[in-house]
Amino acid sequence: MNTYIVLLRGINVGGHKKIKMADLKQLFLNLEFTSVVTYIQSGNVIVQHSSEDIRSLEMRIRVGIEERFGFDVPVLMITYEKLDKILKNNPFIDKIKDDELESKKMYFMLLYEHPDIKVSEELSLVSFVPEEFSITKDVVYLFAANGYGKTKLHSNFFEKKLKCQATARNLKTMNKLLELSSLSK
Repeated sequence: MNTYIVLLRGINVGGHKKIKMADLKQLFLNLEFTSVVTYIQSGNVIVQHSSEDIRSLEMRIRVGIEERFGFDVPVLMITYEKLDKILKNNPFIDKIKDDELESKKMYFMLLYEHPDIKVSEELSLVSFVPEEFSITKDVVYLFAANGYGKTKLHSNFFEKKLKCQATARNLKTMNKLLELSSLSK
């Protein structure tokens, strides 16, 4: 069995696209996923499945959500290894190391497709002091110095500039998803 972390974009945010976690869990079970664990209300699910075809599984989930709940939700599925790599490659690790207050300012925008390299490079040259960010082919690392609620560099900003969808998670959530997915391995 393969363990996956499923990230759903935009559910239960601001009263939109509401899904109860018990209903979401049942949907995954109906779609033949096993060991289904949800984490908080914002669309984080740890699952197991025998297939290694991530794109096909993402589409199965997306169609299942639309059929069951009546709205479209972008789905991003990653492996434990990929999540572990994303966390280990955090370029701002020294800023947040052993500092709980600073670690609350660390965000990850996981990209659904690879952005154009030239666009990424050009955007990386722009300064947004005191915010700091780093763009890779599949994640934008954001250190939101004044907090995510006050930054202009949220996922919608990067989606517009990079012309690709993204879903954001904070460091605490990413660490918890890594922990939960390690228990399912």
